[in-house]
Amino acid sequence: MQLIELHILQSFPVSCLNRDDVGAPKTATFGGVPRARLSSQCLKRAIREYAQDNLPEARFQGQRSKLIVGPFADALKKYGLDEKAAGQHAANIADKLAKLDARSGKNGEDPTVGTLTFLAPSEIDSIARQVADLLKANPKSKDYEKKLDQYCKQAGLLDGADIALFGRMAASLPTLTLEGAAMFGHPLSTHKADNDLDFYSAVDDRKPKGDDAGAGMIGTIEFTSAVYYRYAAVNLDLLFDADHLAGLAPEERRAVVDAFIRATLVATPGARKNSMNAHTLPGFVLGIWKKAGQPLQLVNAFEQPVWSKSGLLDKSVEALKANHEQLKKTWDITCDTEVSIPDMPLKDFVKHLTTHVQ
Repeated sequence: MQLIELHILQSFPVSCLNRDDVGAPKTATFGGVPRARLSSQCLKRAIREYAQDNLPEARFQGQRSKLIVGPFADALKKYGLDEKAAGQHAANIADKLAKLDARSGKNGEDPTVGTLTFLAPSEIDSIARQVADLLKANPKSKDYEKKLDQYCKQAGLLDGADIALFGRMAASLPTLTLEGAAMFGHPLSTHKADNDLDFYSAVDDRKPKGDDAGAGMIGTIEFTSAVYYRYAAVNLDLLFDADHLAGLAPEERRAVVDAFIRATLVATPGARKNSMNAHTLPGFVLGIWKKAGQPLQLVNAFEQPVWSKSGLLDKSVEALKANHEQLKKTWDITCDTEVSIPDMPLKDFVKHLTTHVQ
């Protein structure tokens, strides 16, 4: 496969970027010691949101929701159905795609489907248009339920680059299932990292100061700080095949990959951003383009935890570079293009990697 890989080292201060079920920073054991960890799902959402907000030309317009009846109804009305018919047929389409939740839609609430469904606006519009055309030809037709697989395939992902990159699972309608072209590892700290406790207190502003010096509320929350190794890659062959983004022109394809790289490097999970803002930028990035090969993490550079009294980022960079050179020599790995930050600015880094996208 033709690959672009990103190996990222990033130092985060006091933070809780990704919480577990009790609100503590996520962890894992690696190399026999505890590490700070982020889930790949957490990062992918941050990347999607960043691209949608800041890179509109990137076609990251997919939305994952149970509330898909309303958008289908709006699209059907646009193509000539009255409000009642649009609502009825939108519910039928949603039920076919993801099964309506029978408990929803009561007391004036919008009906929902039982599972989150990842759809691009162009898909909703295309499916609604084809259903509307069928109903105009035969107002009593129910054939769209039989033809929905076909309608989904014909919809395309013209503005769903995020769906093509991150994939989707649709148990009710396998036609919608799509393997994601992007691959992510769970970021791990390059060193031993333990969670710590922050004791906090809140003062009652209306409480007379002379009555009691105590706080109105006290508690603890957990945090960590760490240098993380992050890995992300994109299979360019899969990204631009017939089921993904084959319909895009070369310059549009480059725009999608450009946005993926920029968002992956810059986006930061937003958990506790107001009380523990930890938005930083990577300290080192190794970017690789492979004409052919397999995805390869460099996380084993840190199987033996990094340690230094004078900072952990520089030592982590040294370990990463040494491990990469060893692997290339031992396993005869070919990297057709290698570029890095901060050796060059972001715009040149991205240009070197996307120039291979055709």
